[in-house]
Amino acid sequence: MAIRQLSETLINQIAAGEVIERPASAAKELIENALDAGATRIEIATAGGGKALLRVSDNGSGMDAADLELAVRRHCTSKISETLEDIRTLGFRGEALPSIGSVARLSIASRKRDSTGGHEIAVTGGKIAHMRPAAANPGTIVEVRDLFFATPARLKFLKTEKAEAGAITEIVKRMAIAFPAVRFVLSGSDRTTLEFPATGDDHLARMAQVLGKEFRDNAIALDAVREEISLTGFAGVPTFNRGNSAHQYAFVNGRPVQDKLILSAIRGAYAETIPSGRYPVAVLSITLDPALVDVNVHPAKSDVRFRDPGLVRGLIVGAIREALARDGSRAATTGASDMLRSFRPGFQPNSQRPQGGWSAETSPSRPFQPTTGFGERPQASFDGLSMPTARAEPQFSPLPPAPEPNARYPLGAARAQIHANYIVAQTEDGLVIVDQHAAHERLVFEAMRKALHSKRLASQVLLIPEIIDIPEEDCDRLMQHAAELSELGLAIERFGPGAIAVRETPAMLGEVDAHGLIRQLADEIAEWDTASGLSAKLEYVAATMACHGSVRSGRRLRPEEMNALLREMEVTPGSGQCNHGRPTYIELKLSDIERLFGRS
Repeated sequence: MAIRQLSETLINQIAAGEVIERPASAAKELIENALDAGATRIEIATAGGGKALLRVSDNGSGMDAADLELAVRRHCTSKISETLEDIRTLGFRGEALPSIGSVARLSIASRKRDSTGGHEIAVTGGKIAHMRPAAANPGTIVEVRDLFFATPARLKFLKTEKAEAGAITEIVKRMAIAFPAVRFVLSGSDRTTLEFPATGDDHLARMAQVLGKEFRDNAIALDAVREEISLTGFAGVPTFNRGNSAHQYAFVNGRPVQDKLILSAIRGAYAETIPSGRYPVAVLSITLDPALVDVNVHPAKSDVRFRDPGLVRGLIVGAIREALARDGSRAATTGASDMLRSFRPGFQPNSQRPQGGWSAETSPSRPFQPTTGFGERPQASFDGLSMPTARAEPQFSPLPPAPEPNARYPLGAARAQIHANYIVAQTEDGLVIVDQHAAHERLVFEAMRKALHSKRLASQVLLIPEIIDIPEEDCDRLMQHAAELSELGLAIERFGPGAIAVRETPAMLGEVDAHGLIRQLADEIAEWDTASGLSAKLEYVAATMACHGSVRSGRRLRPEEMNALLREMEVTPGSGQCNHGRPTYIELKLSDIERLFGRS
């Protein structure tokens, strides 16, 4: 078979298969062109999910007739010259417009700011029409109609109009976060109008526009530098999480990317702080020398390749973990909102109207007559205890004395224990409800994690070793990692072919369910050994041990013990959530309580 040169139209259609995968791809390319042109206002209009119409209008620098003529031809661009090592623009390949024109009906009207008139050019299925004068405001209007009409087979792979419209919305959101000084308007017959007013240099305000105002209250600022790479942005507190990763945004030198390395680093940074199946909310902006990153990995430019990926991953994980240790222990504000929604008014005037006239004894509005103690039998034992105090007594708390006599305690003073599981504490401006098991589990885990990096954990020798019968293969796995377990204070020995003898347990755990602990560790080791050694998973083992050795639900605590737990939570990193990612406490402001009673 003879080799022949493909036609220009066919070449462009082949290129379009990589560059323009769906209407959202076309929208991304056109918005990038507008931003590269210096636009401060970009308007996007769609119809039929972008398949019938996609129009992008901007007030950028515009183009003259000569530029328009070249813009629709392949490999023509104003953004790079001779090298790919210093790319500082979003677009640079010179393929987007000719690729769109080869599979759709494309028209471009543009006018330079210092020009008295504009020009328009059209491309239909790869055929370029003659240039003609056009009335236009300074800037450019690109209109794409009947996308993929020239390659109808591609239409079969598109999703519903609603799904395609949603993909365009997501593209606009990512661009809006990256460029807060630009006003974005998204409208059309297939959607409600979405507008993001410019916020200037206030990146957090723009993020609140896109991610919701709750993000502002639950975000922790990031600002870290490692060698020649800087990282800025915001990471949500662990208890402020979502059901998918769609709320994770990453930018490299201002370019929105969906890079697997960055997403994996985010996931690793939040390990042991977020429940399985939940995802953190984060906006990360990485800035580095363009020569240290390759943005030419794929025609869609959504993936990048770093020259030193380990350095980038370490920077992300380290910055987020440092931020979480500094400020991540606070509870998400959404916890109070969820709790408020769960409340129902306990008094319905119409349904509880007394029969036979009003009386002080039966009226729902009668003054409250306090009974003994808290008025409830389960709380009667509190009457014999000393009044709770926000001071952590040295004999009950392992923490050193407060550095200042007027030190503030954010988690307040313990006032009651409910159902032998939840601690209610009064703060300066509200109240806090603490899950005592989840909170203590986190405290034990953090103590074990700290000890892992310093010395072998202290252990307690069992008077009579506990013999645990488990399958022989599980015994083999456990014994392979007996040395690592010993570092955690858990000493085990083989006791026959299908049994393990537990001789020592970590001292900080106190009384331990050795049977349950050994069986769970055996299951986890069986899974981890398929990928890596247990030595890389010691923190996960520590989390498992902490769960088995924490204050159990149903244990009655004295006020001094509750206050000591609160004080330790205040100084422990990550105490806002347990090892499984569930919140350890919920804060309810006084204003929220007043709103419940209609006082605000």
